[in-house]
Amino acid sequence: MNYTVAALTVRGLLGRRRGLLLLAVPVLLLLLSVLIRASVGPDHDTAVNVLGKLALGTMVPLLGLIAGTGVIATEIDDGSIIYLLAKPLPRYRIVLTKLLVAIGASVVFAAVPTFLAGEILYGNIEHIALAYGVGALVAGIAYSALFLLFGVLTRHAVVVGLLYSLLWESVVGNFVPGARTLSVQQWGLAVTRKVADAGALTSDVHLPVAIPLLIVVVVGATVFASVKLAGLTLAGEE
Repeated sequence: MNYTVAALTVRGLLGRRRGLLLLAVPVLLLLLSVLIRASVGPDHDTAVNVLGKLALGTMVPLLGLIAGTGVIATEIDDGSIIYLLAKPLPRYRIVLTKLLVAIGASVVFAAVPTFLAGEILYGNIEHIALAYGVGALVAGIAYSALFLLFGVLTRHAVVVGLLYSLLWESVVGNFVPGARTLSVQQWGLAVTRKVADAGALTSDVHLPVAIPLLIVVVVGATVFASVKLAGLTLAGEE
């Protein structure tokens, strides 16, 4: 990790409209959780629906997309990445540093608010709040790595990320059960189910499948992004 690159990345991520979006989305989740708790009280099904569909299913991928693409895509689009690549830094350190910043943003703005929303909605009965917090953390790491890779591969990273989140995970996953195996959301739910008390939650992907796939995506996306960034340097020098 390079602390100078990290500081510049954090400043760029939080100093623009992305920073407002990163803050606004979890605030809305927490406000909604307060209103729901005041209206219906501590209800298991309501908590699971809000945390599963709204938090893990919508907020986590959205914030992962904002953070994952925001740490690098903008620099590539405006050409300022060349100044960073001109520094004598291994490309994998640049990618790894930016990934850690994106993961940190996912933790602060997605995982922690998901846990707090669970506490508001249902307390930590059946470890529901903790389970969804951990699931959001794991899914946020995978989304950050995947969307950072999209940011390196294409100038339309946000569009590609939205297509994956909305079309593949939400639409295709609902109609083609086998597609859920390749869904970050389902991997996060598998971890969530493991942390929660037995029988409290369900998931379409079993943990022994979800964990290896999570590792493959995070490691593979990081390595591939490093290779492509090195190629970008060579293209710039040519």
